[in-house]
Amino acid sequence: MTEKEIFIKRLKERTKKLAVDVIIFCNTLKTCKASGVITYQLVKSATSVGANYRAACRARSKAEFFSKICIVVEEADETEYWLEVIQDAKLFNKKDQLEHLLKESNEITRIMAKAKDSAYKSK
Repeated sequence: MTEKEIFIKRLKERTKKLAVDVIIFCNTLKTCKASGVITYQLVKSATSVGANYRAACRARSKAEFFSKICIVVEEADETEYWLEVIQDAKLFNKKDQLEHLLKESNEITRIMAKAKDSAYKSK
Protein backbone atom coordinates (compact mmCIF):
# COMPACT_ATOMS: atom_id res chain seq x y z
CA MET A 1 0.00 0.00 0.00
CA THR A 2 1.27 3.47 -0.85
CA GLU A 3 1.47 6.28 1.70
CA LYS A 4 -1.47 7.97 -0.01
CA GLU A 5 -3.58 4.79 0.20
CA ILE A 6 -2.72 4.41 3.89
CA PHE A 7 -3.64 8.05 4.53
CA ILE A 8 -6.99 7.64 2.75
CA LYS A 9 -7.75 4.42 4.64
CA ARG A 10 -6.96 6.05 7.99
CA LEU A 11 -9.08 9.08 7.15
CA LYS A 12 -12.01 6.84 6.19
CA GLU A 13 -11.67 5.08 9.55
CA ARG A 14 -11.31 8.38 11.39
CA THR A 15 -14.41 9.93 9.82
CA LYS A 16 -16.44 6.81 10.57
CA LYS A 17 -15.19 6.83 14.17
CA LEU A 18 -16.25 10.48 14.49
CA ALA A 19 -19.77 9.52 13.39
CA VAL A 20 -19.97 6.61 15.85
CA ASP A 21 -18.52 8.67 18.70
CA VAL A 22 -21.03 11.46 18.03
CA ILE A 23 -23.93 8.98 18.10
CA ILE A 24 -22.71 7.57 21.42
CA PHE A 25 -22.16 11.08 22.81
CA CYS A 26 -25.67 12.19 21.81
CA ASN A 27 -27.12 9.42 23.96
CA THR A 28 -25.52 11.08 27.01
CA LEU A 29 -26.94 14.58 26.48
CA LYS A 30 -29.36 16.20 28.88
CA THR A 31 -32.92 15.49 27.83
CA CYS A 32 -34.94 18.49 26.64
CA LYS A 33 -36.68 19.74 23.50
CA ALA A 34 -33.57 21.55 22.30
CA SER A 35 -31.27 18.56 22.71
CA GLY A 36 -33.58 16.46 20.53
CA VAL A 37 -33.39 18.95 17.67
CA ILE A 38 -29.65 19.48 18.06
CA THR A 39 -28.99 15.75 18.28
CA TYR A 40 -30.83 15.20 15.01
CA GLN A 41 -28.78 17.89 13.25
CA LEU A 42 -25.49 16.77 14.79
CA VAL A 43 -25.96 13.11 13.90
CA LYS A 44 -26.90 14.05 10.33
CA SER A 45 -23.82 16.22 9.83
CA ALA A 46 -21.37 13.88 11.58
CA THR A 47 -22.48 10.80 9.62
CA SER A 48 -22.44 12.81 6.40
CA VAL A 49 -18.74 13.62 6.83
CA GLY A 50 -17.65 10.01 6.46
CA ALA A 51 -20.24 9.07 3.87
CA ASN A 52 -19.32 11.96 1.59
CA TYR A 53 -15.61 11.43 2.10
CA ARG A 54 -16.02 7.85 0.93
CA ALA A 55 -17.98 9.14 -2.08
CA ALA A 56 -15.20 11.63 -2.81
CA CYS A 57 -12.66 8.80 -2.76
CA ARG A 58 -14.73 7.02 -5.43
CA ALA A 59 -15.13 10.13 -7.59
CA ARG A 60 -14.96 9.57 -11.35
CA SER A 61 -13.40 12.94 -12.08
CA LYS A 62 -11.56 15.84 -10.46
CA ALA A 63 -14.74 17.92 -10.66
CA GLU A 64 -16.76 15.23 -8.88
CA PHE A 65 -14.06 14.88 -6.20
CA PHE A 66 -14.04 18.64 -5.67
CA SER A 67 -17.83 18.74 -5.39
CA LYS A 68 -17.90 15.93 -2.80
CA ILE A 69 -14.96 17.26 -0.79
CA CYS A 70 -16.73 20.64 -0.57
CA ILE A 71 -19.70 18.86 1.02
CA VAL A 72 -17.35 17.09 3.44
CA VAL A 73 -15.87 20.43 4.55
CA GLU A 74 -19.35 21.91 5.06
CA GLU A 75 -20.57 18.92 7.06
CA ALA A 76 -17.43 18.73 9.21
CA ASP A 77 -17.74 22.43 10.00
CA GLU A 78 -21.45 22.00 10.76
CA THR A 79 -20.59 19.14 13.12
CA GLU A 80 -18.19 21.41 14.96
CA TYR A 81 -20.88 24.12 15.08
CA TRP A 82 -23.47 21.84 16.73
CA LEU A 83 -20.90 20.64 19.25
CA GLU A 84 -20.15 24.28 20.12
CA VAL A 85 -23.89 24.92 20.57
CA ILE A 86 -24.10 21.95 22.94
CA GLN A 87 -21.12 23.35 24.85
CA ASP A 88 -22.47 26.90 25.05
CA ALA A 89 -25.98 25.75 26.03
CA LYS A 90 -24.48 23.35 28.60
CA LEU A 91 -26.48 20.40 27.29
CA PHE A 92 -23.64 17.94 27.88
CA ASN A 93 -23.02 15.58 30.77
CA LYS A 94 -19.60 14.33 29.67
CA LYS A 95 -17.21 17.25 29.24
CA ASP A 96 -14.23 15.07 28.29
CA GLN A 97 -16.18 13.46 25.44
CA LEU A 98 -17.35 16.85 24.20
CA GLU A 99 -13.82 18.26 24.24
CA HIS A 100 -12.52 15.23 22.34
CA LEU A 101 -15.25 15.56 19.70
CA LEU A 102 -14.64 19.30 19.30
CA LYS A 103 -10.92 18.68 18.78
CA GLU A 104 -11.50 15.82 16.36
CA SER A 105 -14.12 17.65 14.30
CA ASN A 106 -11.84 20.69 14.09
CA GLU A 107 -8.91 18.58 12.91
CA ILE A 108 -11.02 16.78 10.32
CA THR A 109 -12.40 20.11 9.09
CA ARG A 110 -8.87 21.47 8.65
CA ILE A 111 -7.65 18.33 6.85
CA MET A 112 -10.62 18.34 4.48
CA ALA A 113 -10.34 22.09 3.84
CA LYS A 114 -6.72 21.58 2.85
CA ALA A 115 -7.73 18.74 0.52
CA LYS A 116 -10.40 21.01 -0.98
CA ASP A 117 -7.88 23.82 -1.53
CA SER A 118 -5.42 21.40 -3.15
CA ALA A 119 -8.12 19.99 -5.41
CA TYR A 120 -9.17 23.48 -6.43
CA LYS A 121 -5.61 24.43 -7.36
CA SER A 122 -5.17 21.29 -9.47
CA LYS A 123 -8.38 21.81 -11.48
